[in-house]
Amino acid sequence: MYIVIVGAGDIGTPLIETATAGGNDVIVVERDTAKAEQASREFDCLVIDDDATSKEVLAGAGADRADALVSTTDQDATNIMVCLLAQELDVPEVISVVHDPEHMGLFRQIGVNTMQNPQRLIAEYLYRAVKRPSIVDFMRIGEQAGVFEITVEDTAPIAGKTLQEANEARLIQSDVLIVAIERNGEGEPITPRGETRIEPDDLLTVYSATGATPEVTGVFGHTEGHD
Repeated sequence: MYIVIVGAGDIGTPLIETATAGGNDVIVVERDTAKAEQASREFDCLVIDDDATSKEVLAGAGADRADALVSTTDQDATNIMVCLLAQELDVPEVISVVHDPEHMGLFRQIGVNTMQNPQRLIAEYLYRAVKRPSIVDFMRIGEQAGVFEITVEDTAPIAGKTLQEANEARLIQSDVLIVAIERNGEGEPITPRGETRIEPDDLLTVYSATGATPEVTGVFGHTEGHD
């Protein structure tokens, strides 16, 4: 895969490392000479020390034959200009980091795949780990919904019940779905059915339309506060 990465800063550098380690053909465009030189020393890829907001520079980086372009600079204005130029060069997959959430709609309006500022995502993850230690992992879907992993406590209302029994007892809300169960470190997760019994220490993957609220997590024996 031929990938053009714009920016070799805090976000771009790990991406360059991952992409080159994966055996991809990577071209980096970085206008900060010091960062460009460092990336050139550290990674097996071509690094162009120039301004990616120039169509000629992107064309010189081979963007017109690239499979994907990812813009990772710390300025949304720069990223959107790079993405617009990449579209003019018919890059099939154009992706950008977005730092200001208010700009997310603008990027999507022009058809660019986006990812929220990773620093913000890390901060939210760390905050959740402190406030909600029972949530092993969490992925937000839209404004409220989320998928998360949670361990069933011995005293959980659902412990020892089948999913059918839990539904009959109205323990599981209609907008909550148990997607998978990991038990005793077994290799393959269990696909839940109505007759599947939930046991203490099960690690559940749960979808909830309202996120990991205390009302949802309390069924599994955890009642930490809401985000």
